[in-house]
Amino acid sequence: MTLSSPLPLAQALIRCPSVTPDDAGAMDLVEAALGRLGFHCTRLAFGDDQGRPRIENLYARLGDGAPNVCFAGHTDVVPAGSGWSNEPFSGVIDGQFLWGRGAADMKGAIACFIAAVARLLEAGRPAGSISLLLTGDEEGRALDGTKRVLDWLAAKGEKLDFCLVGEPTNPLRLGEMVKIGRRGSLVAQLRVDGVQGHTAYPHLADNPLPRLLAMLRSITERPLDDGTPHFQPSTLALTSIDVGNTASNVIPSVAHARFNIRFNDRHSGAGLEAWLRRCFDAVGGDYRLEVEVSGESFLTPPGPLSGVLAAAIREVTGQEPELSTSGGTSDARFIKDHCPVAEFGLVGQTMHKAEERVAVADLESLTEIYRRVLETLHGTPC
Repeated sequence: MTLSSPLPLAQALIRCPSVTPDDAGAMDLVEAALGRLGFHCTRLAFGDDQGRPRIENLYARLGDGAPNVCFAGHTDVVPAGSGWSNEPFSGVIDGQFLWGRGAADMKGAIACFIAAVARLLEAGRPAGSISLLLTGDEEGRALDGTKRVLDWLAAKGEKLDFCLVGEPTNPLRLGEMVKIGRRGSLVAQLRVDGVQGHTAYPHLADNPLPRLLAMLRSITERPLDDGTPHFQPSTLALTSIDVGNTASNVIPSVAHARFNIRFNDRHSGAGLEAWLRRCFDAVGGDYRLEVEVSGESFLTPPGPLSGVLAAAIREVTGQEPELSTSGGTSDARFIKDHCPVAEFGLVGQTMHKAEERVAVADLESLTEIYRRVLETLHGTPC
């Protein structure tokens, strides 16, 4: 397998059915490829020591000088589902596209980065370092992946200077969008308690539904904010209201609601939870609120990393990329505490869908973009 072309490795990775938490040999393929390029590879497995599924992770580094330019990504994929024309883990090339689960998200980008390193090394070894941080737990709960590897690196005193995450950031065409931050995400479970009773005698019951509706109205009647210079307005989406009531003449004893807040850099998870409790306390009554914050909002202000990346994108694609913070969360939310981080990968139009695919031409272009980024960050001309 030639490593200076991304296509063979991308196909081989897609053929590993690495649905979270199964690795299915994907890390072995990456480790073998990086070993051929001279990387020192360390496999890190987490999870099974805490009663969770074993998660395979890999940290690989070439060189020991600065800057250490890191590529971060994941080899795990979501389940294939149904509705495929080709077998979802076949990695076939049909027409101008490479098909298969993980082609866009994000095995294609991993192959492109490794091909970019191979091409860079053909011209000589860079003065600094190149590293890869790959996990098998990005599509899962993200408990035993990137975050734990970063903790391991910190304990060793290993420093990352820049990090590029290969998520599929482009909506429709390669070169459209670079992510320089992400919104935070808060999921809340609200339970309002009352007293069950007959609908003909409501004065003998305590219906929790009017209080639940009043609580939800208090947090949805006005926007959370108007956005910030780099972020769109925060959003609150109700995802479930339920009482589990099968009878039409019974007042329920409990009512549940669930909602998700995607928040910008005007907020924090703790601040939003405090706001929710103030709103619900003002309505009154017996309630319970459970909050889980999967990631805080963050921003890497436009600077050297995004500037170098945008320049390489312009040179290869002719497009001026938008510097965006839209979309969901990614493992960049962990990396931002260690170094400047930006996200750029393939077109994400088919990620997580049946018929996931990427244009073969985009694999070549992305490889060239990554190569130019590495050359520039290591101080050598393109």
